[in-house]
Amino acid sequence: MPSAQDPFYVVKEEIQESIDKLQSTFRQWEKAADDGERSNLSKEVLTSCESIDWQVDELDKAISVASRDPSLYGIDEVELENRRRWTSDARSKVSTAKKAVEAGTRSNIANNANLNGMRRELMRLTNSHQSASDPYATQDNDDFIESESDRQMLLIKRQDEELDELSISVQRIGDVGLTIHDELVAQEKIVDELGNEMDSTSNRLDFVQKKVAMVMKKASAKGQIMMILGLLVLFIFLFILVFFT
Repeated sequence: MPSAQDPFYVVKEEIQESIDKLQSTFRQWEKAADDGERSNLSKEVLTSCESIDWQVDELDKAISVASRDPSLYGIDEVELENRRRWTSDARSKVSTAKKAVEAGTRSNIANNANLNGMRRELMRLTNSHQSASDPYATQDNDDFIESESDRQMLLIKRQDEELDELSISVQRIGDVGLTIHDELVAQEKIVDELGNEMDSTSNRLDFVQKKVAMVMKKASAKGQIMMILGLLVLFIFLFILVFFT
Protein backbone atom coordinates (compact mmCIF):
# COMPACT_ATOMS: atom_id res chain seq x y z
CA MET A 1 0.00 0.00 0.00
CA PRO A 2 1.31 3.51 -0.75
CA SER A 3 2.59 5.46 2.23
CA ALA A 4 0.64 8.36 3.72
CA GLN A 5 3.73 10.43 2.91
CA ASP A 6 3.30 9.66 -0.80
CA PRO A 7 3.43 13.05 -2.61
CA PHE A 8 0.15 12.17 -4.33
CA TYR A 9 -1.72 12.10 -1.03
CA VAL A 10 -0.10 15.35 0.11
CA VAL A 11 -1.38 17.13 -3.01
CA LYS A 12 -4.72 15.29 -2.86
CA GLU A 13 -5.32 16.59 0.67
CA GLU A 14 -4.57 20.16 -0.44
CA ILE A 15 -6.99 19.87 -3.36
CA GLN A 16 -9.69 18.28 -1.21
CA GLU A 17 -9.50 21.22 1.20
CA SER A 18 -9.95 23.60 -1.75
CA ILE A 19 -12.95 21.57 -3.00
CA ASP A 20 -14.56 21.60 0.47
CA LYS A 21 -14.12 25.38 0.64
CA LEU A 22 -15.53 25.71 -2.91
CA GLN A 23 -18.63 23.70 -2.02
CA SER A 24 -19.16 25.79 1.11
CA THR A 25 -18.96 29.01 -0.93
CA PHE A 26 -21.27 27.50 -3.56
CA ARG A 27 -23.90 26.76 -0.91
CA GLN A 28 -23.65 30.37 0.28
CA TRP A 29 -24.12 31.50 -3.33
CA GLU A 30 -27.27 29.37 -3.66
CA LYS A 31 -28.79 30.94 -0.52
CA ALA A 32 -27.66 34.53 -1.16
CA ALA A 33 -30.57 36.93 -1.69
CA ASP A 34 -28.60 40.17 -2.01
CA ASP A 35 -27.39 40.86 -5.59
CA GLY A 36 -24.10 42.38 -4.45
CA GLU A 37 -23.23 39.45 -2.20
CA ARG A 38 -24.31 36.96 -4.87
CA SER A 39 -22.09 38.66 -7.45
CA ASN A 40 -19.05 38.55 -5.15
CA LEU A 41 -19.69 34.90 -4.31
CA SER A 42 -20.00 34.11 -8.04
CA LYS A 43 -16.54 35.57 -8.71
CA GLU A 44 -15.08 33.66 -5.78
CA VAL A 45 -16.59 30.34 -6.94
CA LEU A 46 -15.37 30.78 -10.53
CA THR A 47 -11.86 31.74 -9.36
CA SER A 48 -11.73 28.67 -7.10
CA CYS A 49 -12.93 26.42 -9.95
CA GLU A 50 -10.16 27.67 -12.22
CA SER A 51 -7.53 27.12 -9.54
CA ILE A 52 -8.72 23.60 -8.68
CA ASP A 53 -8.86 22.62 -12.37
CA TRP A 54 -5.20 23.59 -12.69
CA GLN A 55 -4.25 21.63 -9.56
CA VAL A 56 -6.05 18.49 -10.81
CA ASP A 57 -4.32 18.84 -14.20
CA GLU A 58 -0.92 18.82 -12.46
CA LEU A 59 -1.93 15.76 -10.42
CA ASP A 60 -3.03 13.96 -13.59
CA LYS A 61 0.40 14.61 -15.10
CA ALA A 62 2.08 12.97 -12.08
CA ILE A 63 -0.27 9.96 -12.39
CA SER A 64 0.61 9.67 -16.09
CA VAL A 65 4.33 9.57 -15.26
CA ALA A 66 3.81 6.91 -12.57
CA SER A 67 1.70 4.76 -14.93
CA ARG A 68 4.76 4.19 -17.17
CA ASP A 69 6.39 2.02 -14.52
CA PRO A 70 4.09 1.58 -11.46
CA SER A 71 6.43 -0.86 -9.69
CA LEU A 72 9.17 1.76 -9.65
CA TYR A 73 6.98 3.96 -7.43
CA GLY A 74 5.64 1.16 -5.26
CA ILE A 75 2.08 1.15 -6.65
CA ASP A 76 -0.02 -1.14 -8.82
CA GLU A 77 -2.72 -0.80 -11.47
CA VAL A 78 -5.51 -0.86 -8.86
CA GLU A 79 -3.96 2.11 -7.06
CA LEU A 80 -3.49 3.96 -10.36
CA GLU A 81 -7.16 3.40 -11.23
CA ASN A 82 -8.23 4.68 -7.78
CA ARG A 83 -6.16 7.82 -8.32
CA ARG A 84 -7.62 8.41 -11.77
CA ARG A 85 -11.14 7.90 -10.37
CA TRP A 86 -10.52 10.47 -7.62
CA THR A 87 -9.30 13.14 -10.07
CA SER A 88 -12.33 12.44 -12.29
CA ASP A 89 -14.70 12.89 -9.32
CA ALA A 90 -12.93 16.11 -8.37
CA ARG A 91 -13.35 17.49 -11.90
CA SER A 92 -17.05 16.56 -11.83
CA LYS A 93 -17.67 18.43 -8.56
CA VAL A 94 -15.88 21.53 -9.82
CA SER A 95 -17.69 21.41 -13.18
CA THR A 96 -21.11 21.16 -11.50
CA ALA A 97 -20.50 24.25 -9.36
CA LYS A 98 -18.97 26.21 -12.25
CA LYS A 99 -21.85 25.51 -14.68
CA ALA A 100 -24.49 26.40 -12.07
CA VAL A 101 -22.83 29.73 -11.23
CA GLU A 102 -22.24 30.64 -14.88
CA ALA A 103 -25.90 29.91 -15.70
CA GLY A 104 -27.03 31.97 -12.71
CA THR A 105 -24.75 34.83 -13.69
CA ARG A 106 -26.15 34.98 -17.23
CA SER A 107 -29.69 34.99 -15.86
CA ASN A 108 -28.89 37.74 -13.34
CA ILE A 109 -27.31 39.93 -16.02
CA ALA A 110 -30.48 39.80 -18.12
CA ASN A 111 -32.75 40.43 -15.13
CA ASN A 112 -30.57 43.18 -13.68
CA ALA A 113 -30.53 45.07 -16.98
CA ASN A 114 -34.31 45.40 -16.83
CA LEU A 115 -34.43 46.08 -13.09
CA ASN A 116 -31.70 48.71 -13.25
CA GLY A 117 -33.57 50.61 -15.94
CA MET A 118 -36.74 50.56 -13.86
CA ARG A 119 -34.86 51.61 -10.72
CA ARG A 120 -33.15 54.53 -12.42
CA GLU A 121 -36.44 55.83 -13.75
CA LEU A 122 -38.14 55.39 -10.37
CA MET A 123 -35.30 57.16 -8.53
CA ARG A 124 -35.36 60.00 -11.05
CA LEU A 125 -39.08 60.55 -10.54
CA THR A 126 -38.76 60.15 -6.76
CA ASN A 127 -35.82 62.54 -6.46
CA SER A 128 -37.60 65.09 -8.63
CA HIS A 129 -40.67 64.92 -6.43
CA GLN A 130 -38.71 64.93 -3.15
CA SER A 131 -36.52 67.86 -4.19
CA ALA A 132 -39.60 69.95 -4.70
CA SER A 133 -41.52 68.80 -1.63
CA ASP A 134 -38.94 67.82 0.97
CA PRO A 135 -35.34 69.12 0.81
CA TYR A 136 -34.30 66.73 3.62
CA ALA A 137 -35.07 63.67 1.48
CA THR A 138 -32.14 64.46 -0.78
CA GLN A 139 -29.76 64.26 2.18
CA ASP A 140 -31.30 60.92 3.20
CA ASN A 141 -30.66 59.57 -0.28
CA ASP A 142 -27.05 60.74 -0.17
CA ASP A 143 -26.56 59.01 3.19
CA PHE A 144 -28.05 55.81 1.81
CA ILE A 145 -25.79 55.89 -1.24
CA GLU A 146 -22.74 56.49 0.94
CA SER A 147 -23.74 53.59 3.22
CA GLU A 148 -24.14 51.25 0.25
CA SER A 149 -20.77 52.35 -1.11
CA ASP A 150 -19.10 51.54 2.22
CA ARG A 151 -20.75 48.12 2.27
CA GLN A 152 -19.55 47.35 -1.25
CA MET A 153 -16.01 48.40 -0.37
CA LEU A 154 -16.09 46.08 2.66
CA LEU A 155 -17.24 43.16 0.49
CA ILE A 156 -14.50 43.87 -2.06
CA LYS A 157 -11.87 44.00 0.69
CA ARG A 158 -13.02 40.64 2.07
CA GLN A 159 -12.94 39.11 -1.41
CA ASP A 160 -9.39 40.41 -1.95
CA GLU A 161 -8.26 38.79 1.31
CA GLU A 162 -9.80 35.45 0.31
CA LEU A 163 -8.16 35.64 -3.11
CA ASP A 164 -4.78 36.27 -1.45
CA GLU A 165 -5.26 33.14 0.69
CA LEU A 166 -6.23 31.17 -2.42
CA SER A 167 -3.13 32.43 -4.25
CA ILE A 168 -0.90 31.25 -1.39
CA SER A 169 -2.56 27.82 -1.48
CA VAL A 170 -2.04 27.54 -5.26
CA GLN A 171 1.61 28.50 -4.91
CA ARG A 172 2.13 25.89 -2.17
CA ILE A 173 0.55 23.17 -4.33
CA GLY A 174 2.69 24.26 -7.27
CA ASP A 175 5.80 23.85 -5.13
CA VAL A 176 4.68 20.35 -4.13
CA GLY A 177 4.13 19.52 -7.82
CA LEU A 178 7.68 20.62 -8.64
CA THR A 179 8.99 18.48 -5.78
CA ILE A 180 7.15 15.45 -7.19
CA HIS A 181 8.65 16.10 -10.62
CA ASP A 182 12.19 16.43 -9.23
CA GLU A 183 11.78 13.21 -7.22
CA LEU A 184 10.59 11.30 -10.29
CA VAL A 185 13.53 12.56 -12.35
CA ALA A 186 16.00 11.61 -9.59
CA GLN A 187 14.53 8.10 -9.27
CA GLU A 188 14.69 7.60 -13.03
CA LYS A 189 18.36 8.62 -13.02
CA ILE A 190 19.14 6.15 -10.21
CA VAL A 191 17.44 3.32 -12.13
CA ASP A 192 19.48 4.13 -15.25
CA GLU A 193 22.73 4.15 -13.27
CA LEU A 194 21.86 0.82 -11.63
CA GLY A 195 21.11 -0.70 -15.04
CA ASN A 196 24.47 0.47 -16.41
CA GLU A 197 26.26 -0.94 -13.36
CA MET A 198 24.56 -4.31 -13.78
CA ASP A 199 25.52 -4.42 -17.46
CA SER A 200 29.15 -3.65 -16.59
CA THR A 201 29.21 -6.37 -13.92
CA SER A 202 27.68 -8.89 -16.31
CA ASN A 203 30.37 -8.14 -18.90
CA ARG A 204 33.12 -8.64 -16.32
CA LEU A 205 31.73 -12.00 -15.25
CA ASP A 206 31.43 -13.16 -18.88
CA PHE A 207 35.07 -12.23 -19.45
CA VAL A 208 36.20 -14.15 -16.35
CA GLN A 209 34.21 -17.24 -17.37
CA LYS A 210 35.79 -17.27 -20.82
CA LYS A 211 39.28 -16.98 -19.32
CA VAL A 212 38.55 -19.82 -16.93
CA ALA A 213 37.41 -22.06 -19.78
CA MET A 214 40.58 -21.34 -21.74
CA VAL A 215 42.86 -22.02 -18.80
CA MET A 216 41.01 -25.23 -17.85
CA LYS A 217 41.64 -26.65 -21.29
CA LYS A 218 45.40 -26.04 -21.04
CA ALA A 219 46.05 -26.97 -17.38
CA SER A 220 46.67 -30.45 -15.89
CA ALA A 221 44.38 -31.99 -13.29
CA LYS A 222 46.46 -30.63 -10.39
CA GLY A 223 46.86 -27.33 -12.11
CA GLN A 224 43.12 -27.21 -12.73
CA ILE A 225 42.39 -27.63 -9.03
CA MET A 226 44.82 -24.85 -8.11
CA MET A 227 43.40 -22.67 -10.85
CA ILE A 228 39.83 -23.26 -9.66
CA LEU A 229 40.80 -22.23 -6.12
CA GLY A 230 42.60 -19.16 -7.41
CA LEU A 231 39.70 -18.14 -9.60
CA LEU A 232 37.27 -18.74 -6.74
CA VAL A 233 39.25 -16.32 -4.58
CA LEU A 234 39.33 -13.83 -7.48
CA PHE A 235 35.58 -14.18 -7.98
CA ILE A 236 34.91 -13.53 -4.28
CA PHE A 237 37.20 -10.47 -4.44
CA LEU A 238 35.38 -9.11 -7.50
CA PHE A 239 31.99 -9.77 -5.91
CA ILE A 240 32.97 -7.80 -2.80
CA LEU A 241 34.47 -5.03 -4.93
CA VAL A 242 31.32 -4.62 -7.05
CA PHE A 243 28.63 -4.78 -4.40
CA PHE A 244 30.36 -3.01 -1.49
CA THR A 245 31.85 -0.02 -3.30
